[in-house]
Amino acid sequence: MSKVIHIKRGLDIPLEGTAEKILQKPSRAATYAVKPTDFHGLFPKMLVSEGDKVKAGTPLFYDKYNEDVVFTSPVSGTYKQLVRGAKRRILEVRIEADPQDDYVDFGAADPKSLSRDEVKEKLLKSGLWPAIRQRPYSVIAHQKDTPRDIFISAFKSTPVAPDMDFVVNGQEDSFQKGLDALTQLTDGDVHLSMHSENNTSRAFTEAKGVVLHRFKGPHPAGNVGIQIHHIKPVNKGDIVWYLDVQDVITIGRLFEKGIYDASKVVVLNGPEVLKPRYYRVLSGVNITAFTQDNIREEEGTTPRFISGDVLSGEKIPPDGFLGFYDGQVTVIPEGDKPELLGWLIPRTDKFSVSRTFFSFLMPWKKYRLNTNIRSGERPFVVTGIYEKVLPMDIMPMQLIKSIMINDIDKMEKLGIYEIAPEDFALPEYVCPSKIEMQTIVREGLDSMQKEFA
Repeated sequence: MSKVIHIKRGLDIPLEGTAEKILQKPSRAATYAVKPTDFHGLFPKMLVSEGDKVKAGTPLFYDKYNEDVVFTSPVSGTYKQLVRGAKRRILEVRIEADPQDDYVDFGAADPKSLSRDEVKEKLLKSGLWPAIRQRPYSVIAHQKDTPRDIFISAFKSTPVAPDMDFVVNGQEDSFQKGLDALTQLTDGDVHLSMHSENNTSRAFTEAKGVVLHRFKGPHPAGNVGIQIHHIKPVNKGDIVWYLDVQDVITIGRLFEKGIYDASKVVVLNGPEVLKPRYYRVLSGVNITAFTQDNIREEEGTTPRFISGDVLSGEKIPPDGFLGFYDGQVTVIPEGDKPELLGWLIPRTDKFSVSRTFFSFLMPWKKYRLNTNIRSGERPFVVTGIYEKVLPMDIMPMQLIKSIMINDIDKMEKLGIYEIAPEDFALPEYVCPSKIEMQTIVREGLDSMQKEFA
């Protein structure tokens, strides 16, 4: 039995809308999309032309600065539209789906019998390499690197997070096959972090070829960055890789079947969802396939659709597409209506980290939280509140300030190699100064990467 690592600092946000453990398969969407914006630092170069027929696994585009990394279609159909944004930036590559999928055959194989280069080649050709990300910098891993270790988190602690035991149910063998492939990619260990009480699936408890760790505590205990910090921190010169559980399963299916099977279990939840539950869909699905007629319609309230969790997910339109790394769509009310006197009125329907409202007297209560930040950006003052929710041995305020003035030496000394934007999602949430910390962290990582490229 592995030692339990108890995370004491953090915060569980009591958001309404936890999903029932009911799995449905909605009707096939008419359109799917691969979004280059999901992959930070990517400069896409197209490989297909409008009107081309594609199979599931057909390359759509590649990285201009790393041509071996290709991005493939999750479905078979017709390449229909290229959506551009400001400065002609490519935002979406849309595919009009066929009624059924036809797959590119990459060949089934036992990863244990393959060399490291052969495993990498199969992941690169299938378009599954982007599922592997690295620290430092929180970007797609470089295929020529050999990571010190690989990390996988078997649970999520974000508000209304999916139950990963339920997600992995029936896919245990594919998960193990994916782990077998990952062990070929490192000379170090593959670390699998479980919740000490909530993870009971044999996919995790009986996983082979990995080092098991058990965590307990409030969010962000489920963040892979927090787990890396408490298991084996990233120092200057270190490279570690990390993946999501469902990406490991998809890699396992690639070696089992020889195809890019982009199916995943997605949870639709949040206070604006009438019946929060789980759906089996394909990556890049148009979310209307499972959100239609399941969103609260209330006069004067506009729902916000988020691909991912409420703290670090991406706002998308009601007819938007699921992000490549996301297994969750959260719907909450927009905070676009003014509130009379705001926090000055004592009330019981609002959650507060401090004791501004009476939520501290009702720890069991869930709240219909919205996006209203109740004021604008204010002077950055020392409060000590960031340290209460960030369980890392770093000084968050000093690190953020060093990024803001682009002091490379101080960023290094204060631990920037260990962090990613998602690790500062909670400090951003509780910040009394309303500082967009995740954006600042991203800018700091980009600056460091550029400096040492």
